[in-house]
Amino acid sequence: MTSADLPPETGPETAPETTLEAVAALEALGDPERAAGAAAYHKAKRRYLGVPVPQIDALVTPWRHALGIEARLTLADALWQSDIHEARIAAARLLTQARIRPDDGAAWDLVASWVPQFDAWAIADHVAKAGERRLVADPTRLDQVEGWLEAPNLWQRRAALVFTLPWTKIRDPKPEDLARRDRILGWAARLAEGRDWFEQKAVAWWIRDLSRHDAPRARAFLAQHGDTLKAFARKEAAQYL
Repeated sequence: MTSADLPPETGPETAPETTLEAVAALEALGDPERAAGAAAYHKAKRRYLGVPVPQIDALVTPWRHALGIEARLTLADALWQSDIHEARIAAARLLTQARIRPDDGAAWDLVASWVPQFDAWAIADHVAKAGERRLVADPTRLDQVEGWLEAPNLWQRRAALVFTLPWTKIRDPKPEDLARRDRILGWAARLAEGRDWFEQKAVAWWIRDLSRHDAPRARAFLAQHGDTLKAFARKEAAQYL
């Protein structure tokens, strides 16, 4: 690839016109040595470019500002379908925004369609950052998330907790927030019975974060379900208690 093959530099008002341009912009930042390390670390079989997340953010932020929601959805979907590690992260970052107008469900539907394809934690957690904002915007979507607990894919089950972390952090919860918090604690109890390390880690993460804002509920959970957690998860969950 020569400099003539690369897309022009993007600024606050510009974005790639095609998926190929977007991927080329990511490729231009690639580092083969870092890519090899990322492939070995994440273990999921896909192409890696070796672009650090801060560089992906610096690239994608102007795109998010320049594109309307329909164009962003189209680009995000295409980047995801490329199955390139950094492109999937870029897809998630394109949709990581507190307010999307109109929030007619299209962004949520796209993010949710990616969840059954999760196969490693890094991409899953970046997508969760986009998804959690759409859940906070419309908590009725928790009904759909609850169904993930029955999925054969452990990453999809884990996503039910990672997507709902905002409910651990509310400092002055309203009654409806407490009801949702209790509902998700029920999900955590179900996942605590699983033996997979990542499921156990997700439960510990949720309870640990909850304990900083709602210690009584965190203590009650551990009193009732702590024995079902592995030792490392139980210790992490109680870190701030």
